[in-house]
Amino acid sequence: MILYGLKTCDTCRKALKSLDESEFRDVRRDGVPQDVLKSAYDAFGEALINRKSTTWRALSEAERDKPVLDLLAEHPTLMKRPLIDTGRDTGARLYLGWDKTVQAALLT
Repeated sequence: MILYGLKTCDTCRKALKSLDESEFRDVRRDGVPQDVLKSAYDAFGEALINRKSTTWRALSEAERDKPVLDLLAEHPTLMKRPLIDTGRDTGARLYLGWDKTVQAALLT
């Protein structure tokens, strides 16, 4: 299981602490593979963008109008966090965020 997030994000740290056998990848340092981003966009659509972030607020209107995948390639910190990839095996899934629904699915 791979958890994509920011090492300074409290929510990512909580998720990482709860998911003992997960591998952490900092989106600022390591990025997110393009195929994972594409799959996440297919699964979550516009919800993949964190419109409450300081990065979003700093963008111009022209930048905000770019396609989501282009925005995330240029500004990986715009991604809602954490993005959790359970792997590429049969039954693999992607989860976005760390709400009670995600916790119930991954911790039971």
